[in-house]
Amino acid sequence: MTDDDIALAHDLAEAAGAAIRPYFRAPFDIESKADASPVTVADRAAEAAMRTIIAERRPDDGVIGEEYGEDRPDAARVWVFDPIDGTRAFIAGRALFGTLIALLENGRPVLGVIDQPIARERWVGAPGRGTTLNGVAARTRRCADLSSAYLGTTSPHAFDADDFSQFEQLRAGVRDTLYGGDCHNYGLLGSGHLDLVVEASLKIYDWAALVPVVEGAGGIMRDWSGAPLARGSDGRVVAAGDPALLAAALARLA
Repeated sequence: MTDDDIALAHDLAEAAGAAIRPYFRAPFDIESKADASPVTVADRAAEAAMRTIIAERRPDDGVIGEEYGEDRPDAARVWVFDPIDGTRAFIAGRALFGTLIALLENGRPVLGVIDQPIARERWVGAPGRGTTLNGVAARTRRCADLSSAYLGTTSPHAFDADDFSQFEQLRAGVRDTLYGGDCHNYGLLGSGHLDLVVEASLKIYDWAALVPVVEGAGGIMRDWSGAPLARGSDGRVVAAGDPALLAAALARLA
């Protein structure tokens, strides 16, 4: 991963944001995908814009995207896109969605971007370089005590029955729980406003960009067993701003 890759990631976020903003709080058609999740013309336009840039500037790199699938996914370098993480929030006119951009090298996320194109908030994380919010260093806050922690998750309806039961065990032990936020929660964690984010059923395009942002800000992100996230992960994730908080959270989820 190089400075050129970071510059390219910024260009990708700019292109996605330019594609998304004309549709925000404007009339558009809403379709349902095979899994019943919604998709809009903005999702597709943003991903298409990013794919065009990769085809022009990094033709040997692979791409994995939520809307248009995989292209050379076994390449040594793969860009991973979720053009609108939080399509339901976007449809409702809530500026809590975000564009997620990740670069994988040999299967590991080495660069991550969370871009909120309406509020113009952009978190960028990379190992060894730290995380920034709009160019300024971002850091998680210290909170090693579960009873003092603020927990975020997008929706209780995103968990199946067993996962929800485990989530409730965790929720019972924290100071407070906030719902909604999608990928924005992980940026807020990276900036020291949340202490935990816990979710399930995530795909690689949902979490790949989040890991460098969270960990570059001083936090840690794992699956519910405590293992690092990888291509074969089951989609259940825990992000902790203070790594000392992780063990307590995992114990509640066990």
